[in-house]
Parts: sequence; structure tokens; C-alpha cells
Amino acid sequence: MRLQFMLSEIWIGLRRNLSIAVSVMLVTTVSLYLLGLGLLAQREVDTLKGYWYDRIQVSIFMCGDDSAEANCAGKPVSEEQKTALKDQLDQMKPLVKNVYYESEQQAYDRFQEQFRNSPLASNIRVGDIPQSYRVQLSDPTKYEVVVSAFEGAPGVGRVQDQQKTLDKLFKVMNGITIASLGLAFIMIICAILLMATTIRQAAFTRRRETGIMKLVGASNLTIRLPFVMEIVLATAVGVSAAVGLLWATMRFLVVPYVAQVLPDVALVGVMDVWLIAPYLGGLMLSIAIVTSWVTLWRYLRV
Repeated sequence: MRLQFMLSEIWIGLRRNLSIAVSVMLVTTVSLYLLGLGLLAQREVDTLKGYWYDRIQVSIFMCGDDSAEANCAGKPVSEEQKTALKDQLDQMKPLVKNVYYESEQQAYDRFQEQFRNSPLASNIRVGDIPQSYRVQLSDPTKYEVVVSAFEGAPGVGRVQDQQKTLDKLFKVMNGITIASLGLAFIMIICAILLMATTIRQAAFTRRRETGIMKLVGASNLTIRLPFVMEIVLATAVGVSAAVGLLWATMRFLVVPYVAQVLPDVALVGVMDVWLIAPYLGGLMLSIAIVTSWVTLWRYLRV
């Protein structure tokens, strides 16, 4: 009888405050969706860091016929200088894991492949990109050792490490993640305020029923539990909708489109949604329970 009574009270409360309950669902959905996108973006940044940092190369560009670098002095690199550079790289093992030589023609072909859809491709000629040694390190964090060893060396025009470029990219991605998480935090605050307002309105609307229940000896838990469950149910529906949207985003946007455009990039997927879903649901349901109970303790005197 007590369970049946509580279920009827929950149904009556949801029916009376249907519009506000739907508002709680929608705000919960939007806030958790944004929070989930932020968490997935952060997981993607971490995945890309692990993927790309293991593939970081230091490029030692050698002097060409038209090199403008001061160290070249208008002279191309000689065969003796190339041999000396290669020997020095061999002596730096095991820090230097692999060394790849790229000629001017190979550099031109690679550029044409990478930028085949860009107008830049038609403006590059063979020789514009100098020949180079591409150095893969066993410990990418020690790239400065190679950079300092070869900057200004005879026959070297410039030394470029990919980590600086990647760090800029990851800095932008981290900024987007922080912005998404910040917006999600604001939406969660809105959800908390909306939950508190819903509880206050429900308690005021049903103040007569609450007084009667107290007179007949109902406990505080029995009186307060229907109010809490109304918010919890509305929040649970919002959580389910948010997880469903995240799943749809990964399944129908990231997997079929982004993965095809970027086949060589490690991407988060549907499995990552299921990994973060319990945390999203636990967070929002905990907020709903705590907010409801604190609001009832303050505004529902029984």
C-alpha cells in the first residue's frame, strides 16, 4: 500500500508540473550532452597525443641552391657534409631511432599529395622544399637534443621539430574542450536552479496534502520521497536522452564521415560513450538527489 501510494503521488506530481518536468529533462539533456562532448574531446586530445607524439620527427633541412638561410651562405650542401650529418645521427643512437632521407623530388611529391586540393600545390616547384633527414626519436620529449646538435651545422639550413606544431594544435583543441566544459557547467547550474524551483513549486502546490499526511503520522521520508523521485525520474530521462545523442553523434557522424576523411587519425568512438555514460548519469542523478533533498529540507517544513 505504501509503495502504491508513493507511485500515485509521483504520478500526480509529474502530471501537475508536466511542463517544468519536461524543462528539467531538456536542461539535463543539453547540459550532459555538452559535458559529454567536452569529455570526449579531452579523450580525443589524449588519444592524439599518444598517437602523434610517438611519431614525432625532427626534420633537418639541408641547404639548397636557392636557400635563403644565413647558415647556407648561398651554397648547397655538399656530399661530404651530408655524410657527416648522417654519421653524427648514427652516433646519437639509441635516442635516434630511425633516420629517413628525403630528396627534393620526394619532398615535392609528398607535398603534392598532401595538398592536392589546395591552390598551394600549383605554386610549388621541385627544389622549393629542400632535401632533408627526417629523424624519429625513441624518446620524443628529448627532441631539443637533436635540434641543438644540428642547428647551425655545416650544410644545414634549418631544423624543424613537429612537436611545436602539434603543441599549438593541441592547445587549440584544449581551448575548445575547456569552452565546452565551461558551457556545460553553466547549463548544470541552470539545471540545479530549475530543480530547486520545481521542488518549491510542487511543495507549495501540495502543502495541504503534506499537512494531512503529517497529521496521520506519515514519516518525513514518506512525505519527501515522492518529491525527490519526481526530479530523479525527470533527470533520468534527460540522462538517457543525452547518452543517446552522444551515441548518435559518434555512430552517425564521427564513424562514417570523420573517420573516412581522416583514416590515419586515431578517433574516439561509440565505446568511449559507454565508458563515460556511467559517470555522466551518476553525476547528474547525484545532483538531482542532493538538490531535491536540500530544497525540501529548507522549504518543506514537516
